[in-house]
Amino acid sequence: MMKIIYSFLLGIILISDSLHSQSLAPSQIPVEFDKPQDNINPGKLNSITYFSETVGLKRNAMVYTPPNFDSTKSYPVLYLLHGIGGDEKAWISNGNLKNILDNLYAENKIEPMIVILPNGRAMKNDKAEGDLFSKEKINAFSTFEKDLLNDLIPFVEKNYPVMKNRKHRALAGLSMGGGQSLNFGLSNIDHFAYIGGFSSAPNTKSFKNLIENPPEVNEKLELLYISCGDKDDLLNITAKAHKYLKENNITHTYIVLPGGHDFKVWKKNLYNFAQLLFK
Repeated sequence: MMKIIYSFLLGIILISDSLHSQSLAPSQIPVEFDKPQDNINPGKLNSITYFSETVGLKRNAMVYTPPNFDSTKSYPVLYLLHGIGGDEKAWISNGNLKNILDNLYAENKIEPMIVILPNGRAMKNDKAEGDLFSKEKINAFSTFEKDLLNDLIPFVEKNYPVMKNRKHRALAGLSMGGGQSLNFGLSNIDHFAYIGGFSSAPNTKSFKNLIENPPEVNEKLELLYISCGDKDDLLNITAKAHKYLKENNITHTYIVLPGGHDFKVWKKNLYNFAQLLFK
């Protein structure tokens, strides 16, 4: 595991060997952090289609490639998941993802990476419509684990110049996607070295069941990031996870931001989380 976690949130360096958890103050985030800026070199968004053996049909995802993307180079990759009412475009249309990342690159605050934005509802009709809380749709969020590992990641690694190892692969998401990221990431630490849960929803499994071997988690994970808004009704889920991680001496980053269960908080999480990746 990396020995130093660079915390851009406070502008200091924290030595993770001596800290089993980090309860950090909110980041001093620029007011215009998610607004388009003039005279900067932007990244690009593209749509991709891959065949899912898990679902039995073609599925869509979005891809963000960084400024000055060079297909002859190899990049780390972040898989970023949406919530129960979203789809592969949620982080773009509601989360201003492109503006946030473009601005971070312009300030040289993040490492070049490819970002994959999947549809985490792994079912034939994966649109965010009808009864979003139906058993079929909720189960589809669990099914996405197989789709992600067996279908999407192999497709990305075949078609994009991404590094094909766990140390260069991150998984994060908001709300339902935050629960997915913690569930899938902690159950597959041989696949992911960076894991983030933003305002994770009740689909988040018990950390006692997710983490059977705390020393292995400390050894293998480069970053375990959990965060929630202080006015979010689901704060207890993240706080409970923090309590378990602290009691079991598992190094992690824990942040409570001002706000509720919405993109105002999640955008700040993306701003913070992206700066901690692949250092």
